[in-house]
Formats: sequence, structure tokens, C-alpha cells
Amino acid sequence: MKFSERIQRIQPSMTLAVDAKAKELRANGEDIISFGAGEPDFDTPEKIKQAGITAIEKNITHYTPVGGIDALKLAIVNKFQRDNNLSYKKNQILVSCGAKHSLFNLAQVLWEKGDEIIVPAPYWVSYPDIIRFAGAKPVIIDTLSSNEFKITPNQINAAVTPNSRAIIINSPSNPTGSAYNKEEMEKIAECALRNKLLIVSDEIYEKVIFDGFKQHSICSISKEIQDNSILINGVSKSYAMTGWRIGYLAGNEEIIKQTAKLQGQSTSNPTSISQMASITALNDTEADVKQMVEEFQKRRDILLSCLLKIPYVECYKPAGSFYTFPDFSFFYGKSFKGKKIEGSVQLANFLLEKGKVALVPGIAFGADKNLRLSFASSIGTIKQGVDRITKALRLLE
Repeated sequence: MKFSERIQRIQPSMTLAVDAKAKELRANGEDIISFGAGEPDFDTPEKIKQAGITAIEKNITHYTPVGGIDALKLAIVNKFQRDNNLSYKKNQILVSCGAKHSLFNLAQVLWEKGDEIIVPAPYWVSYPDIIRFAGAKPVIIDTLSSNEFKITPNQINAAVTPNSRAIIINSPSNPTGSAYNKEEMEKIAECALRNKLLIVSDEIYEKVIFDGFKQHSICSISKEIQDNSILINGVSKSYAMTGWRIGYLAGNEEIIKQTAKLQGQSTSNPTSISQMASITALNDTEADVKQMVEEFQKRRDILLSCLLKIPYVECYKPAGSFYTFPDFSFFYGKSFKGKKIEGSVQLANFLLEKGKVALVPGIAFGADKNLRLSFASSIGTIKQGVDRITKALRLLE
């Protein structure tokens, strides 16, 4: 069978593949500890679940407007005003089936062959493939752990060409946990304006922040910046609602209109039940979020402490999200029973086979020196998992 050229531009998601592999091995009776999950391990808060149940009982189970119900759009507008000091109108919001879906819609509407999109690396695994599927070119800019994996205005200036259309900023970041402060955001925003780049701000981890870090949306810097930006967010990470599949776009009214047109010919509306539950998430669960974040910070501290006890492993202390991204490159070139570790894929396979621990290879995020570990697991599981990693690495010579 002949497949389209566009589907051959993209690869399967390595993060989803690692998580699926770990679950498959567990189902077959293997004792696998997985650091691969890209979702909170907490249950969805009870208030949110009850809102979904109530929606079913009230028969709110039919089609809704393609871009979401007004009540949810209003909750999103109020959330932006309350949390981000941003003013949007309902016609500037599009609700979709997750933040990934929002970005996919945006790429299909705005970008095409010949366009270049600047993507700081390490990047979320889906950015380059979503850009390629639209026919555009991801321009990958490597960042340094010594600079907390943050792109600089000088790097942006050097990457810009006449074909540059946009830059994607993800703060806090998946996979590094890096987060830009207000001053850094201002410099990036000014640079983007000067170079006529649309800012695509992925803020899905905005509430998962640690050590009193002050989260700033790049869109809140000024009205001019807000008008030159598209903000992507959702309920998956902050409210433990990954399976409910609700994300949203906020931005220019005409862009929202065009993305709604595309969505109307693909998924139609997001699930009505999930929309009702998301209203409760946005309006009435801050205490639940705070409790989850406090637990994540404890886990981060323990995981980081354990990792840094492994000789020759280096790791940036994440300011947000629920990932660490340690550098394991010291072990590249070493072997086990004649089989050489060439990079992050081989090391991840080795750790899964010999340590019974699942990690995501850094190459999936554009950084082959590293592997990603999620700390969306209990403290006991984290300690046991790092102990397995340590013992497995001792087998290399």
C-alpha cells in the first residue's frame, strides 16, 4: 500500500512508545519501574470527576459548538485574568482535544512549505514532527545546561532567516524543567518582535513550579506582545486530567476562526463531558493543585539527590514540570558483554533490559547526552528505581 509523503515526514512518539513498552512488560509479569510517564500519577480530583458524572446524569452528551461551550470559554477567560493578568474575549479562545491538538491545529493553519519555525532544544518530542507534518522546517537551536537549557536572544538572532515565521517557547519545559523568569521572557519577546516572529507559548506546566518560582506568561509582558503571541494550555498536567483531553488556544481572533474551521472538519467538538469537568477544574480546584505540586517538589528533591550520588552523572535542578533530564554521556562508549553503548537509545535499552527501569532516551528531545526521568511516581518507587539504575551502570566497562 502506498502511504502519503506527509505521513512519512514524522516518527512515532518515543515517549508514548517507552510508556507503552513498560506497561506491556508489566502485563507480562516483569517487575518494571517506569520513569517514562508524561502524566501525573495522582487521580483526577473528586470535584472534577463529580462534575463529569453530573454532566452524564444531566445528559450533556451531545455535540457542542466546535470550539467549545461558552461556559468553558468564560472559565478560561477568567483563568487568564486571574492567573496571568491577561484579557481575552471568548472569540479569542478555541477549546480542543488537548494542548497537542491545539498546536497541531495551529501548525496546519499557519505554516507551510518554505516556512521555518525556531525550536529550542531540548524540546518536547512532538514539536518538530508537528511542524514537519505542516510542511514547514523546524530550526533546532541547542541550548546549554550551564544556561539552564534556555535560548538566548543572540541565538535567536543568529537563527533568523527571511523564511522564519515563529518561535516556540515552552516554560516550564518538558523535558528539562527549565523555566524563564520575567526578565528573560521580556528579552525573548523583544527579540521575537524585532525579527517579526510569532511567539507560540506552550504553558501546559505553568502551575507545576517549585521553590517559589514566579511563573510569567510571555503574553503578559505587553499588549503588543500578547497580540504577537499564541498561548497554548490545557488541563492535563495541572489537574491530573491527561485522559480527559481538553486543551485550548488563545490569540488573534482570525487565527482562532481558522483553527476552528479546521477542527470542524476533523474532531468537531471536544468531548462534552470533559468540557463540563474542565469548568470545575479551572474554577474550583486550586487546593488540589497546590497539594500535588508540593508532593512533586518533595519527589524532585529526592530524585535529584539520588541521581547526583551516581558517579559522573550531572543534572540540572528543574524549576518546574515533573521531569529531570540528567546527562549520562560519561557512560557512552562503555560496553556490556561486548555490546557497546553508543548513545541514549542504547543506554535506555540497556537499563530496561538489565535494570528493569524505563527511561526516555534524550535523542527524542534533541539531546542525546541525556535521558528523561519523570518523578510522577511514589518516593519509594523513585528510590528503588535509581538504585536499579546505579547497579546496572556498574555492569558497564
